[in-house]
Amino acid sequence: MHNMSDTKSPTYYEEMRSKGYSRREFLQFVSMMAAFMGLEKTLIGQVATALETQSRVPVIWLHFQECTCCSESFIRSSHPIVADILLDQISLDYTETLMAASGFQAEEAMHQTMTKYKGRYILCVEGSVPTAANGVYCMIGGKSSMQILEEAAENAKAVIAWGSCACNGCVQAAKPNPTSATPIHKLVKGKPVIKVPGCPPIGEVMAGVIVHLVTFGRIPQLDALGRPKAFYSKRVHDTCYRRPFFDAGLFVESFDDENAKKGYCLYKMGCKGPVTYNACGVTKWNGGTSFPIQSGHPCIGCSEDNYWDNGRLYERASAFAGFGIEADADTVGKIALGATAAGLAGHAIMTNIRKNRIIHDLTEEGKQNEQESERIGDGK
Repeated sequence: MHNMSDTKSPTYYEEMRSKGYSRREFLQFVSMMAAFMGLEKTLIGQVATALETQSRVPVIWLHFQECTCCSESFIRSSHPIVADILLDQISLDYTETLMAASGFQAEEAMHQTMTKYKGRYILCVEGSVPTAANGVYCMIGGKSSMQILEEAAENAKAVIAWGSCACNGCVQAAKPNPTSATPIHKLVKGKPVIKVPGCPPIGEVMAGVIVHLVTFGRIPQLDALGRPKAFYSKRVHDTCYRRPFFDAGLFVESFDDENAKKGYCLYKMGCKGPVTYNACGVTKWNGGTSFPIQSGHPCIGCSEDNYWDNGRLYERASAFAGFGIEADADTVGKIALGATAAGLAGHAIMTNIRKNRIIHDLTEEGKQNEQESERIGDGK
């Protein structure tokens, strides 16, 4: 994927300098991206070198059935370089929402990119594709979204599905799914599809995927569902700061109770953190300021398939796949507290036994010393 564009095109670093960013800010951006991607410190230099030497990656960014929240999230990444450089350069190719051109000029820009960079450009897709009624529910320039997708994907190097709409259909695919909204990976064949789910995905996660492509010239390591492992390998539950309260059986029972004020676990309020894989609790939102659970709202599982049809948002699941005390929220408290009580009782018993042994040993030792002293005294 390296050297995708003309040799005369400026590199990412040159673009940054022309926009007024300092070397220090560039290195801060590189370090931030490397950290988000889970790279070792030794690879930070490789990221910096790639951005210093590689010309921008040509990208076509399509919008179908969606609300544009993915683009909104991307341009509001915590580091301004993401919007000023990555997105600014991307928009020069094609994106209906942000590009200045419209109509014929916009279509011409897309076709020029597809022709000039055949087999080398990246196709980003935001939104699901309606396949019912020959795709009439989403048409651009007289073409259905299905036609546009097929045309753009044919010579793409790789495809990135931004957000839950593109990854699993999201709310458009909710029952009864009148438009037959379909995720991108079910329509694009023979091309690697990187799924970046979320409603929307985290801006830094989106930027990290693009920086990985630029740095290493290949797609990031994906899990079994096609998601980047660096960002979707752990449950929100596993990185949640409220997890100790879950393990202790301390739950919020209503949004205005004392337990809510104390920051107890939101599982009984419908939190889907135990079954949701995302980086919300680690990367967070708005420059690392917060994430839904930290703001007092349960996770709705927006990065998982069928979250819109998976029961009511504010009703907890009666049970979920887990081990030990995670198996059932109804008994978690009893088990946890019972285990704690048993542990404390066992500890107390063992402590008393050890104390009695020590006292006994010291008493015996004292008696022996006393007898020895008496024998020595009698000998004198």
